[in-house]
Amino acid sequence: MGAKRFSIQDVHEKTGLSRTTISNLYNDKATRIDYDTADKLCKLFECSLDDLFISIVSSDL
Repeated sequence: MGAKRFSIQDVHEKTGLSRTTISNLYNDKATRIDYDTADKLCKLFECSLDDLFISIVSSDL
């Protein structure tokens, strides 16, 4: 969002996703994401799923 200077409201208007969903993702509070949400974000940001997500390896696993 920062690179394109999109606010939560901008993403909401361009994707139709709820502001709560976008806010939770942006603030790293989301515990899951559905395919439709990921697809809309990939289309908006012109990226792949690999670009949206990072893998964090934990020693607790």
